[in-house]
Amino acid sequence: MASYDLVIIGTGPGGYVCAVRAAQLGMKVAVVEKNPALGGTCLNIGCMPSKALLHASEMFEEAAHSFAKMGVSVPAPKLDLPAMMNFKQQGIDGNVKGVEFLMKKNKIDVLKGTGKIIGAGKVEITGAGKTETVETKNIVIATGSDIARLKGVEIDEKRIVSSTGALSLEKVPEKLLIIGAGVIGLELGSVWRRLGAEVMVVEFLDRILPGMDGEVAKQFQRMLEKQGFVFKLGTKVTSVDTSGKVLLAKVEPAAGGAAETIEADVVLVCIGRVPYTEGLGLKEAGVAVDNRGRVEIDSHFSTNVKGIYAIGDVVAGPMLAHKAEDEGVACAEIIAGQAGHVNYDVIPGVVYTTPEVSAVGKTEEELKQAGTGYTVGKFPFTANGRSKVNQTTEGFVKILADAKTDRVLGVHIVGREAGEMIHEACVLMEFGGSAEDLARTCHAHPTRSEAIKEAALAVGKRAIHM
Repeated sequence: MASYDLVIIGTGPGGYVCAVRAAQLGMKVAVVEKNPALGGTCLNIGCMPSKALLHASEMFEEAAHSFAKMGVSVPAPKLDLPAMMNFKQQGIDGNVKGVEFLMKKNKIDVLKGTGKIIGAGKVEITGAGKTETVETKNIVIATGSDIARLKGVEIDEKRIVSSTGALSLEKVPEKLLIIGAGVIGLELGSVWRRLGAEVMVVEFLDRILPGMDGEVAKQFQRMLEKQGFVFKLGTKVTSVDTSGKVLLAKVEPAAGGAAETIEADVVLVCIGRVPYTEGLGLKEAGVAVDNRGRVEIDSHFSTNVKGIYAIGDVVAGPMLAHKAEDEGVACAEIIAGQAGHVNYDVIPGVVYTTPEVSAVGKTEEELKQAGTGYTVGKFPFTANGRSKVNQTTEGFVKILADAKTDRVLGVHIVGREAGEMIHEACVLMEFGGSAEDLARTCHAHPTRSEAIKEAALAVGKRAIHM
């Protein structure tokens, strides 16, 4: 029987990063993966392929609508969807090979099959017609999450799809109905709208992007509506009739009321994700889960069973790849006797549409609810020189600072490259910086990032260009 210091179940961003860090710290490590490719949802059917399609579809739209006004004359672009899907697959393959290389480089054993905990210190792997058991001093559960299902709407990944099917449609739907106005639904809706689909989004709540700053969500919704999105908020889908050539979705107000029928060629179900714990043997091993099926852990990622840890989407917190990565590093360091730590107050979130939305820290709603006094500094991209000359002036930067100490508590950006710009706010907040610290930091001109400096100046009511 093989023996290890650490066995990690799952090779998504949390699992493989945890494995690499543990190997760096001198542990003998193995990872268990039930799918043919390493990398988990993020690399294979999530973050990475969606970003490839978002980029390709944005280039398609730019060529069709923006090149001419810049003095670049090209024929009307034609969509070659199979080639675009091949572009997506090349990106996936490259990233998966990268993870495989990291496993070899760090002498991490890859055990192919489905992992099951059969007690503290033992993992059973079933795959390719055989079963093996390995011994280990420590186990990390990094199995990630699965799509949430909607009662009465059966996903077939052809006409009624999850995010997985929406990344591999064989043709552009004439009418795409998206159930759920969260990050994944809006990103995938952006892809297919740019490629020619009519997009309608039905959301149970009375707003898009639950959890994001309210002002940001309102402004962003207006931008998407200008692009052609149609929103039905405060509305629920109760069933989808698949008997005809066209799908018939029955929708009604969330608060109750008269139902209506919406026609669609494809329905995308994007109502969130749930922890993936099926077949792990948690109950038999005595590992506690909460009422939402998430593995319960303490501040050191340890479950109630000694030697068993959990990280990423399978535990509480935002279901984000980078959160899982940081937890993977911290967990490996803790197992090695070091002081691993994750600052959950400084985890950025990004919506990779055009324009992008990014945020870190508290929203205005959260600060009001907590009774925290705060000041606001805002700066629009219409007043930013680089955005003006590029004619990409949609959006703004908003900084929230503590009214007494000036410490930055939250930063929210809507605009081009918002996902890249958020990180100077992350570094500032990690060091407990103030709005004045940011305002007095020299920023290169002309850059979009100057809008962040101006928003910090605006906290003290001294913005220069507004």
